Amino acid sequence: MNSTLSLHNAFHPETWETVSLNLLTKMISEFMYEEIITPEKIETNDEADSYQLALQNGVAYTFRAKKRLFDSYRVFPETIRRHQDGSSAKAVNPIQFLLDLRSTIGMTSMTAGHLIREYNQTLIADAHILEKKHNRDVDLTELDYAELEGEMEGHPWITYNKGRIGFGYDDYLAYAPEQKKPVQFAWVAVHKERAEFHAVPNINHDELVRGELGDETYLRFKQTLSGQGLNAGDYYLLPVHEWQWNNYIVPFFAEELARKYIIPLGKGEDWYLPQQSIRTFVNTSHKNKHHVKLPMSILNTLVYRGLPGERTVLAPKITEYIKGIWEKDTFLRDECRMILPGEIASLNVDHPYYEKLEGAPYQYLEMLGCIWRESIYSCLDEGEKPITLASLLHIDGNGKPFVSALAEKSGLDLEEWLNHLFDVVLPPLLHYLYRYGVVFSPHGQNTILVLKDFVPHRLAMKDFVDDVNVSKHPLPELAGLPGDLKKVLRSEPPEGLCQFIFTGLFICHMRYLSNLLEIHHQYPEPAFWQKVRTSILQYQERFPELKERYQLFDLLKPRFTKLCLNRNRMLDYGYSDDDDRPHASEYGQVNNALAAVSLKQV
Repeated sequence: MNSTLSLHNAFHPETWETVSLNLLTKMISEFMYEEIITPEKIETNDEADSYQLALQNGVAYTFRAKKRLFDSYRVFPETIRRHQDGSSAKAVNPIQFLLDLRSTIGMTSMTAGHLIREYNQTLIADAHILEKKHNRDVDLTELDYAELEGEMEGHPWITYNKGRIGFGYDDYLAYAPEQKKPVQFAWVAVHKERAEFHAVPNINHDELVRGELGDETYLRFKQTLSGQGLNAGDYYLLPVHEWQWNNYIVPFFAEELARKYIIPLGKGEDWYLPQQSIRTFVNTSHKNKHHVKLPMSILNTLVYRGLPGERTVLAPKITEYIKGIWEKDTFLRDECRMILPGEIASLNVDHPYYEKLEGAPYQYLEMLGCIWRESIYSCLDEGEKPITLASLLHIDGNGKPFVSALAEKSGLDLEEWLNHLFDVVLPPLLHYLYRYGVVFSPHGQNTILVLKDFVPHRLAMKDFVDDVNVSKHPLPELAGLPGDLKKVLRSEPPEGLCQFIFTGLFICHMRYLSNLLEIHHQYPEPAFWQKVRTSILQYQERFPELKERYQLFDLLKPRFTKLCLNRNRMLDYGYSDDDDRPHASEYGQVNNALAAVSLKQV
């Protein structure tokens, strides 16, 4: 019961009502966007329209909401009411809303049951975050990259964004990013018959691991092996998270442990902070040492947070390919000075039985491995400061947006600051798409904004292994793509490739940033998207020779297929345990704000 104090600090009736209402509001808004629900407009008003959602169980919800671009809605939380049997009351309960909604949308009881668990876990995390925000005053603009990550509050679109199935409350307190508790990794030795190590040129396993561990710990681990009568040269060394060790490695690899194919070695000396993805860690003892990505087989957002074996094996080769483009392109290298923290080495261990089981659940194919990524700190010039793009959506305990504080400290007005933002973020991403038929997944966590004097200065992109995708449409620039990368990298037709920018960046991040700026700065939403459109057109004017590509990869067309994240869990995929990771659901179309605004709407 060591967690009693944490419960006492975070769980209050007022706190619970606040986070519950926030979640309910988000559910209504995002379910409307994904057309999971289609409330009837019952009254029109200049500021906000009134809506009614009538459900099959006889319950109705009413609320006011403002229609926004991208077919989105800002729901006003104080207006949400629940009506049943002739009575009406303020609605604050997201779990009750889910139960009321279930039969109308056709969600199964099994899915609803698991989803209630994810919503409760999300609310528990939100309660802790809210209490932390209210009980301290910190200047987020002064926080370090790794520390700032611990202030974030999860995916802005997915309503069950901190479900973390697999974590108990003790695990939450010890390992959740927002708890900001440094961890040390256990290290194991894995026999080379059971493991694959790959790296970019000029990096070998022993030098890499020795640099990560330090001479003393490295030699101690080697002596542990020789002390057991084993040949240390027959083994690779890799870190393992304590939670993964206890919950997956010992239970699933017991025979490998018994037969000395896997040897526990003890803890390393360095301390790490978890990032929002939970499975990526920043070394806080030595900032220039590699960031480490480890399997954490919990179910969070849509997927288990393991490391897919085939992609892990190819991570260094993907890095070589992406950096190879950068090295030969003067626009990316010299003008944008884009930063690409590479996944320079990887170690993958397949399970001896699951790898032979056809159709095995994918979570059991991703349990043990490691990816070493270059530290963002090692890529910076003097005076540069990295932040994730996601942090621009954060609002502190005093109700002040982080982006507002950055603009103030920069000395620029908001208009100028946004110009810098779009000029930094968009051109490199567009260049990879248009010239090379390659996209990253530039959502808020993968996209790192490098500031100088609090002004957007350079762009860094990370996570190539999971999120680099290439054009299925044949392009001469892709003719030299190695065959093994072709098999692993997701290839998409033109619209599908555009979706990684359209949905990953515009829908998943900028849609919320524009809303925040309208609320806190009265910055008009059309003006925001006009700036985005202008930045795209300026890039296209810069490279007129790519005109055919602009038509092929048309980011400005009126409508796109609507990708849905909540719908995937609630109605399409549910909690199936298939042999492949689920992807976003497709449902209907979304009107493109970049087509809706015109150059005259400045």
